[in-house]
Amino acid sequence: MSAHDVDMDHLQRLARLELDPEEADLLAHDVASILAYFDQLAEVPTDGVEELVRPVVPDRPWRPDVAAPSLPRERVMELANAGQDGFVRVPRTIDED
Repeated sequence: MSAHDVDMDHLQRLARLELDPEEADLLAHDVASILAYFDQLAEVPTDGVEELVRPVVPDRPWRPDVAAPSLPRERVMELANAGQDGFVRVPRTIDED
């Protein structure tokens, strides 16, 4: 992948970066190099290679993923920092573009 194939405008929006054109060009070359390395790694034959065994076993077993009753709305509203019209109010986390 060449630096010209990297959509730096899109990456800057995702990362919330504001780069001048020179910085963006340098970063595009770096990103292209990293992506080219991933392409190179993808070509490595892995047939017959055993899966990596985790050296540390998680100390907690996974709980079953089953449906269970949730808290009553009244209790949720008591626990919420702020509420409005029966809904929990939270700070805005994304900007609308």
